[in-house]
Amino acid sequence: MYEHSTQIRVRYGETDQMGYLYYGNYALYYEVGRTDAIRSLGLTYKWMEETGIALPVAECNLKYLRPAFYDELLTVKTIIKEMPSGSSIQFHTEMYNEQDKIINKGITTLVFFDIKARRKASMPDALRQNLTPYFANNNH
Repeated sequence: MYEHSTQIRVRYGETDQMGYLYYGNYALYYEVGRTDAIRSLGLTYKWMEETGIALPVAECNLKYLRPAFYDELLTVKTIIKEMPSGSSIQFHTEMYNEQDKIINKGITTLVFFDIKARRKASMPDALRQNLTPYFANNNH
């Protein structure tokens, strides 16, 4: 299992009239968590795109448990629970408030997509190599 955490402070422009983080911005925070997680593995989305692979979102399910508020520092935990196989990768996300209470959780599925061929592709070898040590003890 691979896990990475990043922190995001809720900005005023990201809140609704009640001072809560606007519900649509949770998906944006999930994306920040995913891109930071990939970067922590020594790779970037930009690098993947330069090698001809895009990662469009195929599915995103979010569950809202508690609100987040303006100026609150949130922790976004991004988890890859299973070594990706085939042409997709699943990111499990958990968001915590400053009191370390879970406020949101969800799963986002992305597809490896060959930009030139305009079809699904396999996971890039470099990503597979960088993820493998985190799954070496699993019997998958």
